[in-house]
Parts: sequence; C-alpha cells; structure tokens
Amino acid sequence: MPAVAVIADAHFHDIEGDYDFAGITLAGRKLTVRNWADTAGSTRVFNESFAALPAALDRIVARGIRHVVLLGDYSDDGQRETVASLVRLLENYRARHGLAFYATPGNHDVFGPLGKHRDTRYVDATGGTTLVTSDAEKAADDPGNPVVTPKMYCEGIPAGLMPMRDFGYFRRPEYLHWETPFGESDDTAAREHDLFSADGKTVRRLMDASYLVEPEAGLWLLMIDANVFEPRNGGRDIARKKAFIDSSDAGWNALLRVKPYLIDWIADVAARAEREGKQLLAFSHYPAIDPFEDDAQTERRLFGETNVAKRTPRPLVAETLAGAGLRLHFSGHLHVEARTRLAGLTNIAVPSLVAFPAGFVVVHAEGDVPVVESVSLAEEPLDADLLALYRADHARAGLAPDPAIAAPDYGTFLHRHMRPLVLERFLPKEWPPEMAEQARQMTLWDLGLLMAGEELEAKAAESGVDAAWMQARPLLDLVVDWYSLRQSPAQAPGYIPPENLRAYRFLAETYGDRQADPQTPRGFFALFLGVLATSLERMAQSLPA
Repeated sequence: MPAVAVIADAHFHDIEGDYDFAGITLAGRKLTVRNWADTAGSTRVFNESFAALPAALDRIVARGIRHVVLLGDYSDDGQRETVASLVRLLENYRARHGLAFYATPGNHDVFGPLGKHRDTRYVDATGGTTLVTSDAEKAADDPGNPVVTPKMYCEGIPAGLMPMRDFGYFRRPEYLHWETPFGESDDTAAREHDLFSADGKTVRRLMDASYLVEPEAGLWLLMIDANVFEPRNGGRDIARKKAFIDSSDAGWNALLRVKPYLIDWIADVAARAEREGKQLLAFSHYPAIDPFEDDAQTERRLFGETNVAKRTPRPLVAETLAGAGLRLHFSGHLHVEARTRLAGLTNIAVPSLVAFPAGFVVVHAEGDVPVVESVSLAEEPLDADLLALYRADHARAGLAPDPAIAAPDYGTFLHRHMRPLVLERFLPKEWPPEMAEQARQMTLWDLGLLMAGEELEAKAAESGVDAAWMQARPLLDLVVDWYSLRQSPAQAPGYIPPENLRAYRFLAETYGDRQADPQTPRGFFALFLGVLATSLERMAQSLPA
C-alpha cells in the first residue's frame, strides 16, 4: 500500500506574483509582501508560505512518495491570483516528479456560491502599506492610494474549485474509482444540495465538493467537504457576504445539522471498504475531535468564546462518525499537532506549514493499523530578503528587531513568533484585562506567591526549583510556552530550556486545578496551570519510551 503525505493549512501566497500592484523590490526581486506588524499579531506567518510549501513537496519527493493530500486552506485567502500561482506550482511538481494531489477545501479557499471580496495591505515603496482589494466600495473609503483588482477576489463554489479540478475534485482517467455523495457523475449540477436557514424559510443550492477516490488498488481516500455555508434568516441577497454564516467556526458541529446526507454516505463508504478489503483514510479541513482534549471547557472558562472555543467539535461528532464506521480522520484548521481518540475514532490534527510547529504527516497504510509519521520543516532556512524587510520595519518604528528575525532556522523563527503573537493578539484580545496585565508584569515567583503564599519557598526547594531563578524569570515566558506546549506537546519541549520545564511542572502539579473558578486572579491562574499540567502530561506521552 503506498504512503500518503498530508499537508494542512499551507496558506500559500505567491510573494513574487502579479497582483496589479507595484510592491517593493528587494535584491532585484519584485515582491508583494506583508509587513512584520501583520505577521506579529497573526496565528500564521504570511510571506514564509512561499518557501514552506515547496520545501514540504521537496521532502515528499525525496522520500519517494507520490500521493499528497491538501487538507484545506491550501491558499492564502482564495484570491484568484494566489490560486492560479498555486496551481502552477502543483502542476510543476506533477509534471517533474509525478506527484498526485487530492484537495479538500478549507474556509480560506472558497466562500458560498458566489464568493466574496478579499483585501490585504501590502508593503509599498515608501515602507508603508497600500490596500490591495477586489472591493471598489472599500477602496473608496481608504485615505491612501488603494489598488482595486479582480485578482484579489475569492471565488465561490464551484468556480473556486475549477482551477484545482485536476487535484481530485473531478474524475481523472487514471483513478481506479471515483464517486461523490450523489453518485459517479462529476457534473457540478449533479453534486448540489439544499441549504436551509435556521428558521427553515430560506433555501439555497450549493455544490458539495466531497469525493471518494481510489488512486491505487486497495487505497481509498475519503475527501469530505466539511465547509458549511448556512444561509442566514431573512433571505438575504446571496451576492452579499453576510447572506451566509461564515464556515470558519461551523465545522463538524454544523455539518451534522446542515449536511446530514454526508453521514449516510460516509457510513456506506465505510461498510463497502470493510466488505471489499479497502484501506480507508478520511480527510476534512475541520477536526472531528477536540485536539486539546479540553473536557473541562477551560478555554471558555478562561477566555470566553474564542476562535478555539467556537471551533471545538462536540463529542457527538466523534460518536456519529464512529457509529458510521469511520476509524481514522485527518484534520487541519487549528494549526496544532495532536492525536486524539474518542468513541472508537482517532483524529490526527496535522500542523500547518506556516505556524509552530511547521510540518506535515506521512501515512503508511500497509498494515491493518496505519502508521502516522510526523515530518518537521524546522531546519528549513529563512529568506534573507524577508528578514531584511522585517529589520527595516523595526528600524522605521524605532524598535529593536524581534528575536524571531535573528532565528537560525524556520522552526526557531516560528517558535519565537509565539511571543509577539501572545503580546499582540492573545493577551489584548482574549485575556481578561486584569489577568493580562499580571501576565505582563509578574515573575514566576510572583505567581507562586499568589498561589502558595509563605509556603512557596519550602515547596520550591522540595521540588528542586531555585527561588532566585524564579524571581528573575518573567511570567510571560510561561504564558508563551503554555501556548507552545498546547499547540505541540511533542515538539515544543525542544525549544524550552529544561530549567523552565522543571519550574512549570512544579507550578502545574502543585497549584494547577482544572475545576477552579477563574473569577479571581488565584482561581484564574489555578485553572491556567491546570491546562499546563495536561499539556505536560501529553508531552510526556509523546516522548520516546
């Protein structure tokens, strides 16, 4: 049985592409790029996607792997020019190396039946930014000199799939078997389904991009379109973005309600695979099991309705899919690396190529139980021109360069990027203000005093943790590492000094409480440390025996 490489959330942006914008010139290269401020506050890096996807594909070629799944969000934001550049890249690897691609859409790739406008501020020759957009109305309100171009528009379905049609979405002659939930026709009209608003009064038709393909004898790839574009009540004009609820937060929770026909199809496919001796691997952009194993709802209790909280699948999802006969499912979307199991279903959360920890997975499906191997991009080099751009951004703002810019490799760059991400996004946008201020100002020792009072010194000594060291260590270090460990319990420890881990383990095991009431500072940090304890447990489970 052939191995299958799985790439999630590549978010490919062609920094050398033509977006009808002059951009900037660095070392003789004309570039259309984002500045450091945008990168610092984002859950993904932008410009580095241009090198990350080819780097992953080169590693796949070097391993002799032929089949590659693109697990959604393969484009930056679904812009026409971006998708066209992506297609050229994939076609090049197919022609030169014989790679075969199988894509499923993510929330960044297409939108509803007619698409929506996209806009981005790219660096211009002045060192500032210029709005580049497909939306003339938005451009009219911009005080600068915006560029309006149809190349920035994100298509809907099926138009947004057509450039990618040769990558699984439609039948190809070399496939041994290919079908959709509606039969063996790949005609777009034959693949439409009804979408109902919550009040049942608005009905829209939309193509479903799901398909089953057998690329080689005995191997079935079940590609599930878990994007859910639910009409809003009131029968709004479908040409407007707000006519549909955005798929970003919907995922499998909404799919069970809005696209129930997929469950019947999955059950039928699973039964046939069992009967015919096929190795069945299932894929969708969205997780089917909570990758953080947050049974205590700590994300909501700590921070409220964050993106992570809204995107967490309910246990009913795993129960339903397991009941349909599914055993193994691969997902992206949350940019985390995890393996979780519930109700007989295993969900492999595949990391993004443009967030810590960058990598992809390889599935070896030759045995009764497929073996999943993680492949890291940590050692990839950084683009010197982009680093020069970021240094110029900092110099223009009168700031010392962020340590990420001095990183020796891509993995260190992404891990160091977690600190500005925490400072620019998580603390100001998700944390309660009082707790965020304490995270910025306190030391680890201050946190220990908050939790233990006068007992701290004795308890720290018993655990082999140096008091003076804790007094000199900012609490912000723990907060950044808290996010890193949660995002990848397997790889984050390689970037965290052992003495830090020792202190974190002491605080988490001694004062962490997953049942604490986060309404007080002590209760908030007890719950926060309880989550850290879970991450450290998962870290220990991921270490080699």
